[in-house]
Amino acid sequence: MRQSNRRGTELMLLVFALVLVVLGMLQVGWATGTAIPTRLWVTMALLAALAAGMHMVVRLRATYADPILLPAATLLTGLGLVMIYRIDVANAQRAVHNNITPPTPDVYAQLTWFAIAAVLFVAVLILVRDHRRLQRYTFTFGLIGIVLLILPLAPVLGHTINGARLWVRLAVFSFQPGELAKIALTIFFAGYLVLKRDSLALVRTRVAGVGVPRVKDLGPILIAWLISLGVLVFQNDLGTSLLFFALFVSMLYIATGRRSWLIWGAVLFAVGSLASWALIPHVHERVTIWLNPFGYAADSGYQIVQSLYGFANGGLLGAGLGQGFPTLVPFANTDFITAAFGEELGLIGLMAMLMVYAIIVERGMRISVSVKDSFGQLLAAGLSISVAIQVFVIIGGVTRLIPLTGLTTPFLSYGGSSLVANWIIIALLLRISDRARRPDTQAPAMDDAMTQVVRRV
Repeated sequence: MRQSNRRGTELMLLVFALVLVVLGMLQVGWATGTAIPTRLWVTMALLAALAAGMHMVVRLRATYADPILLPAATLLTGLGLVMIYRIDVANAQRAVHNNITPPTPDVYAQLTWFAIAAVLFVAVLILVRDHRRLQRYTFTFGLIGIVLLILPLAPVLGHTINGARLWVRLAVFSFQPGELAKIALTIFFAGYLVLKRDSLALVRTRVAGVGVPRVKDLGPILIAWLISLGVLVFQNDLGTSLLFFALFVSMLYIATGRRSWLIWGAVLFAVGSLASWALIPHVHERVTIWLNPFGYAADSGYQIVQSLYGFANGGLLGAGLGQGFPTLVPFANTDFITAAFGEELGLIGLMAMLMVYAIIVERGMRISVSVKDSFGQLLAAGLSISVAIQVFVIIGGVTRLIPLTGLTTPFLSYGGSSLVANWIIIALLLRISDRARRPDTQAPAMDDAMTQVVRRV
């Protein structure tokens, strides 16, 4: 009996996602009193063409890939374009009111980045015919990841924006190499942990019921901890520092099945957090604002306070798409785009968007469970966890659950580096899922201990 590849399901979901995006654009035009320009209709047509092109490549080159990931990521990207366009309209109306030249719209630049992301998405599916080949270059990817992390510190290339040295600028082109570093390091972590998981899982001593690893086995987690602290100290990048350390500890737990690694990771995180708060002014300021944002509402706490006011104005159902005041929040189309959605779509709309992220992460973890080889299992889990951590960190910061970190919201926020990196993640997950779901795939069975750990996660 022939197994269904569910490409028809993917196509229907993709059409549904694109319809929602078009309706969102029309709602913005109607609510703001601006007619939809011809150029924007061309933009939406290009968005549909890119999505259709990616679907065709998946249909031809990854026939049995997961049918949910592509529509879910397309929906989030399209909603990001809708909100960026809505903020462009608000900025243009304010410029006209103040008799100044309107700024250049960002929605067209974001669409250009999506086109680049789509090309790289296709390139990954074509060039990476089998994800297991990536394991051959484990340490090469580790070196590439480290180089990308430290690249912003280069005297000529590095560039500081808003106090964080995250950017590399080449002529008029700038990007965040840390976004690509997370992919390279995830591949490295997966390959390394497959090789070393047996020794890392070995526990000979217990203290108060907590396994104490051998001294030589503490090396990897200590190195990851020191690198994350280095990113925090030298680049003032709290978000990337937290992302990489949490990612490594999570993958270490999945590889070994030892809860003690989570405990040791939490201890190192607590020590690093306290030391950073006491010694690094940038971190101390973020924590201070987090604890009492209204005490600094006129200056350093203005952004988070306006974000909270926006959420309050949106309430449960939202002010309506195109009827809020997102431009009152600085950097509303990048760091705080979820605050703009929270105001205009309300708690229900924001929770619906979070459910789409949850679906992406759940499908990624499902792929991790279903794939037969240990490297693919760890890689799929690591890529999914990286998305989950990033969403948690940025949403937690915007809602004041945790201190602000400066990460961007995957797929939604304006900016090319994050968009390109996250679409590469989707391509890799699709490639792994194609291998896992293909009927003729024969691979060694995954060991029971690791399977149980992933199912618990």
